[in-house]
Amino acid sequence: MEPMTVRQLLAATGGTLLGSWTDLEAAVTSVETDSRAIHPGALFVALRGEQTDGHRYITGALENGAAGCLTEEVPEALLPGKFYIRVPSTMQAIGQVARAYKDRFPIPVIGVTGSVGKTTTKDMIAAVLGVKYRVLKTEGNFNNELGLPLTLFRLTGKDQICVLEMGMNHFGEIDYLTQIVRPDVAVITNIGDAHIENLGSRENILKAKSEIFGPMTEKDLAVLSGDDPLLRTLEGQVAPSILFCGEKGQPPYEARDIQQLGSKGLSCTVKTPKTQFSVTVPALGRHMIYPVLMACAVGEKFGMTGEELAQGIRAFVPTKMRMNVIKQGEVTILDDAYNANPQSMRAALEVLSQSGGDSRVAILGDMFELGDLGPELHRSVGEFAGSLGNLSAVVAVGDLAWNLYDAACQSSIPNVIYAKDKEEAKAFLPELVKPGAVILAKASRGMAFEELVLEVKRLAKP
Repeated sequence: MEPMTVRQLLAATGGTLLGSWTDLEAAVTSVETDSRAIHPGALFVALRGEQTDGHRYITGALENGAAGCLTEEVPEALLPGKFYIRVPSTMQAIGQVARAYKDRFPIPVIGVTGSVGKTTTKDMIAAVLGVKYRVLKTEGNFNNELGLPLTLFRLTGKDQICVLEMGMNHFGEIDYLTQIVRPDVAVITNIGDAHIENLGSRENILKAKSEIFGPMTEKDLAVLSGDDPLLRTLEGQVAPSILFCGEKGQPPYEARDIQQLGSKGLSCTVKTPKTQFSVTVPALGRHMIYPVLMACAVGEKFGMTGEELAQGIRAFVPTKMRMNVIKQGEVTILDDAYNANPQSMRAALEVLSQSGGDSRVAILGDMFELGDLGPELHRSVGEFAGSLGNLSAVVAVGDLAWNLYDAACQSSIPNVIYAKDKEEAKAFLPELVKPGAVILAKASRGMAFEELVLEVKRLAKP
């Protein structure tokens, strides 16, 4: 982070200086919300959370070197040599500071949202743009009202383009993030069932995702999946011009001759309005054509050639626990444990079914935030697993996953197992982790399926 002065912090937040502090040119060089991460020159932001209240740690943060703090309260005592800025809401204030800080850097911003594949698409766009530009991108799950501002504080004058993932589970959240970053390019991967518990229907999910277009104009660009029927309805309904991507023969960004190459990824021919080239994508699943095409649309927006696009696609590396292929002895593990919803579950199962191997095992857990549709949607995943026709075993883990198990039992899958939790599931793994097996692990984040991945690795170790 480049320095921000007290004057700039006050202007961004409309806050009030407490005590007798007068040096408005004093500067901070980082923004922290964790008092344990404080170092000299930091601004400590006291946030209120479900488990704790950052206001309890203000004094400790300042004593450990923070230059000052944002606070909603007036402390009983003010430490000398430290500044205190009082604001109505520290969470809102950190967004205001992030917006003011971002505005110092006149670089393009690409905002990426959608029900499935946000992180993969963000990573693919960053990989492609990174061939020609210095790119700042969202890391990990820093895609919400706190994570996005913390990402922006990593901007420096050396960065040329910013690629930001934007998550949501309620109306108004994308709008809030969009007001902070005001993207020049909006990318929506698809409209699925994720967060349908909170939003009620896919049409409402589309409406919530479309908040990203709020501040955009006809000079800006939207990149959308042309194979998503709901996203197709946005044509002519939003301010930015739209580029569609897909494989149905109509989009200007199209994938042809798609061939899956097992654990090596897939190959396809990419056709754009300006070029055509063949490329091998180092990631699994037919659905990877969408991140590829969207990255090409963004890349051409910023003047990249077909050769540069292909180079960036080949350089793509997936984020941890997003369909990572792990070779452990004679066992192949498909670690897709970061998160799950019905669409991504089906995509992952399709990858497993096409992976070869002597046996194909799916360890599947609960999918959250599906509301009253949860049981039905879990059953649909179990039915889909059975329809693939070549899975060797399915292990369903969790309360909701019983519905998945029940549906899978009615298929031709030879071995269908139910476990109420991860510990119970571990007892079944020794009979499934055999040489030549390909094993998929996937569930919602709250299931912490990385524990099962570690157990599979342990059992598969030569």
